Amino acid sequence: MAYDLTNFLVIGISSRALFDLSMENEIYEKQGLEAYCKYQLEHENDILQPGTGFALIEAMLKINQIDNENRHIEVVIVSRNSADTSLRISNSIDAYKLDITRAAFTGGEPVAKYLNAFDVDLFLSATEEDVQAAVESNVASGLIYGGAPKNQSQKLQQIRIAFDGDAVLFSEESEMIYQQQGLDAFIEHEKLNAGLPLPEGPFAKLLKTLSYLQFQLDGIVEGPTLIRTALVTARNSPAHERVIRTLRAWNVRVDETFFLGGIPKDKILASFAPHIFFDDQHRHCDEASRVVPTARVPYPKKETAE
Repeated sequence: MAYDLTNFLVIGISSRALFDLSMENEIYEKQGLEAYCKYQLEHENDILQPGTGFALIEAMLKINQIDNENRHIEVVIVSRNSADTSLRISNSIDAYKLDITRAAFTGGEPVAKYLNAFDVDLFLSATEEDVQAAVESNVASGLIYGGAPKNQSQKLQQIRIAFDGDAVLFSEESEMIYQQQGLDAFIEHEKLNAGLPLPEGPFAKLLKTLSYLQFQLDGIVEGPTLIRTALVTARNSPAHERVIRTLRAWNVRVDETFFLGGIPKDKILASFAPHIFFDDQHRHCDEASRVVPTARVPYPKKETAE
């Protein structure tokens, strides 16, 4: 019988998002493909250090160990490496005892076209071209920033995920009003539409899936909830009302909500200590990536062109 991934939360992750391949990528960029392949083959038994997305993947996979009746999480490596250079990645996965058995190694070809074939719900990569293409394919995707920060999320038993609001959980509609017409127009628009739920953004489906998974796990795990989510948004009163009513209309659970009114997000994020934070603005991501693992959610090209 064929293995069906549609009933799982499927995370696709590139090798550079899972492991620290910054030095190897530098070899590729400065010396070319041949030098990169030679280095990887010569070091295929050297275990890679964790990358920015490692703590999240390790934590999510542990959910499968908690519920003996059902498997909830699948992780797929989606990489531009060739099969020949992939052994170092596989050896590192085995060394860290990560329950990852599926992979796509495309030999330098773009990877986004394969994501829907694996029913990927979330794609993480350090290659902007692949993330942008995944966004165009309607897959929730994040561009991983930098190396893995040394934060306390790696020591937490609880899985913590933080989201920005506009252009991440919600559509970019209100964000565009703010960018094009200014703060006053944005606030007026949100006040007039406070009772109208915001349209879904690229990560709405993921939030709903996590909320449902929280509900399932709460019936199995005693004590604190295993997954904790947070909304960290630049909105404040009176624009917060529409957000609250939207989450209520979606019937989803968000455990912590921060309406910051434009103050920096990094201190709040450092305190919440998520395994990953998703935002659409480079400025916010750059600041956040210094304290917590961070990924940027690109706009679809049709919107950036307008």
